[in-house]
Amino acid sequence: MELFGTAGIRGDVVSKVTPDLALRVGQATGQDGETFVLGYDGRVTSPALADAMAAGLQSAGARVVRIGRVPTPALAYASQGRHGVMITASHNPPTDNGIKVFADGTEYGDDDETRIEGRIEDGSTPTAWRDWGDTESVDYLDEYRGAVADYAESLGGDPSGLTVAVDCGNGMASVATPQVLRELGADVLATEANVDGTFPGRESKPTPETLADFRAFVAESDADFGFGHDGDADRIVVVDADGDVIHEDTILAMLAEHYTRAADISDPVVVTTPNASGRIDERVEAAGGRVERIHLGSLHVGIADVRADATDETEVVFAAEPWKHIHTAFGGWIDGVASAAVLTRLFAAESVADRRAVISERPYEKVSVECPDDAKAETMGRLESSLPDAFPEADVSTEYGVRLSFDDGSWTLVRPSGTEPYVRVYAESDDIDALVADTTQAVRDAVEAVSAADA
Repeated sequence: MELFGTAGIRGDVVSKVTPDLALRVGQATGQDGETFVLGYDGRVTSPALADAMAAGLQSAGARVVRIGRVPTPALAYASQGRHGVMITASHNPPTDNGIKVFADGTEYGDDDETRIEGRIEDGSTPTAWRDWGDTESVDYLDEYRGAVADYAESLGGDPSGLTVAVDCGNGMASVATPQVLRELGADVLATEANVDGTFPGRESKPTPETLADFRAFVAESDADFGFGHDGDADRIVVVDADGDVIHEDTILAMLAEHYTRAADISDPVVVTTPNASGRIDERVEAAGGRVERIHLGSLHVGIADVRADATDETEVVFAAEPWKHIHTAFGGWIDGVASAAVLTRLFAAESVADRRAVISERPYEKVSVECPDDAKAETMGRLESSLPDAFPEADVSTEYGVRLSFDDGSWTLVRPSGTEPYVRVYAESDDIDALVADTTQAVRDAVEAVSAADA
């Protein structure tokens, strides 16, 4: 049984993430005498799934602290020193929902997720009635917002006088980001800032296309910059004063450089993913640090790997994949609210334009090729052979999918999505159109070959 992907369990609430599944995951996850913090996002189906999860956890002997409707980063914050479960499908459509499990502020690793899957498959049952856990309801939202503001206040400059636009996407950022930025002193223009699980304002996933209205709003307003969030506020998109989306790797490079320069150790490390741009390496190395890469969805593994081999002068100062940032000095979770707060303070000290001017922004593109989930493994197997044949001049790595690196610094990465029925193509090159076209065609050919063989 394989339920967990790279971002927990996600799927349609009728066919996959049902109340019955939430109950069974709770029974398989709960541990006698352990405390689990339980939160949920603004989706229509989330309260009922949270009730089912609570029943499962308690019937396994766990104590449940219910913190209600919160951003995922707030649940992660509250799970420090104990366990946590978040009911959310992040940026997926409103027909979906999902389950994320945390321990001490960090998402469960593969081994723990496999253990849960095994218990579900074996048929977990409730513990003896005397051993069922109790429950209480606690408000952690104010504490979380205060913690974010306190952390950000030690960085950058005073944002008083700055105007920041925030598109909350009718998601959980509505109850966090505008409030934190106002606490820091910024003037905030908030849009789609009412929580609505039908996502009436736009699709929950923030992209240049879904943020089109917001981008126009920023350009027409007196905002200095803007932020767009997804449904559970773990990711963030940044828009400049002209309404243009700043490339996610440029933002990552800004944050990585800041944390590297601010480090008081000789070996500051930034952990990122194979699809992240070389501009990150350039800025981190210029600041005296180094970059380590780990496969998508496993930043916590990369952090742990670096710390396992660390000297007293080594520390992970920042970890990120595009639009998902872990501010390691604040906590071990992906936090879009903290990113908004930190970036606001950094842009108060040095403008967006000035921070961007030192970053080499080579053309970068991401393309999604449709591929059924059950065809991904065979498709990738074919690509491990066909892509090196198509690009004989490239150095090939299959550690994180299929990555081709060229002498001029160009590269392309092909990997299956862990949450959607796609194979992703990432590329960075001065001749981006040709590289993307050739790579994408090779992927389509592989998908079609697998489909034909299965017909």
